[in-house]
Amino acid sequence: METKPQMHCDMETGICEIPNSEVTIEDTNIAATKKPIKLLYFTDPICSSCWGIDPQLKKLALEYGPYFEVEYRMGGLLRSWDTYGGRDVNGPASVAQHWEEAGAHYEMPIDGDLWLEDPLPSSYPPSIAFKAAQLQGEEKAVKFLRRIKEMIFLEKKNIARWDNLALAAEQTGLDVTQLKTDFEGKAVELFQQDLTIARQLGVRGFPTIFVSDENDNRVLVYGSRPYEQYEQALLQLHPEATKMEYDTDYTSLFANYSTLTTKEFAVLAGMKKSEAEVHLQNLYEEGKIGKYASKNGALWLKQ
Repeated sequence: METKPQMHCDMETGICEIPNSEVTIEDTNIAATKKPIKLLYFTDPICSSCWGIDPQLKKLALEYGPYFEVEYRMGGLLRSWDTYGGRDVNGPASVAQHWEEAGAHYEMPIDGDLWLEDPLPSSYPPSIAFKAAQLQGEEKAVKFLRRIKEMIFLEKKNIARWDNLALAAEQTGLDVTQLKTDFEGKAVELFQQDLTIARQLGVRGFPTIFVSDENDNRVLVYGSRPYEQYEQALLQLHPEATKMEYDTDYTSLFANYSTLTTKEFAVLAGMKKSEAEVHLQNLYEEGKIGKYASKNGALWLKQ
């Protein structure tokens, strides 16, 4: 009997991996072109480990933003449940348990009940929707990706469903009609190109971030890693980069990011998570910020 590849998410390594994924290593140029450094980021909308590194990437942007660009590529974590099965994650119910554990490990709010109540059949539809969003501009696409991650991790919304994708598009300023056209057309091919590039670069799991310079020198940061590893990868390739001071006051942080989890705010403000929780709750009670309460933690909203 053929053994199907298992979708394996390991919190110790910080990687959501497809161990038997096909790779076809080829010489692929990924040099930085717009800024001195490029972060080529292979991710997936349902990747819990990728949600786990959002605080680190936000801090990196505030401290070193002028020096790097991020190029997002979708990796295709869950093609379908017919494709995957195995010891670790062999169906929606096992994802539910993993997500609860992952949320606690990364200190990021994740509600695993989605996988018991309205499980996704595949992560391909939201991945293709992101590629469609990119056709309307990178900035809007990044906001769209953030929104669908909030939907799935906190709000238990099945982001394989078009109505939820359309709602996220509307909320992030995308042209929903155009998104639907591209979702059913151009974006499918663009997603396949992402999968091809992932195979060529030997990507087997997420998050995978290739940090490259203008000469295509590379440092690979694989899995969820402490902030210092992302910083050191950038500095290794661009030693001239100088860390910027930034305002840690809540007004400034929410001006940069319209929504923040408690962990994200804590990392950006240089606080312990427990301190950040109290501070944010006080701001909420004073009517200065909004709050979306989920089972395993809040999302704080710019007013």
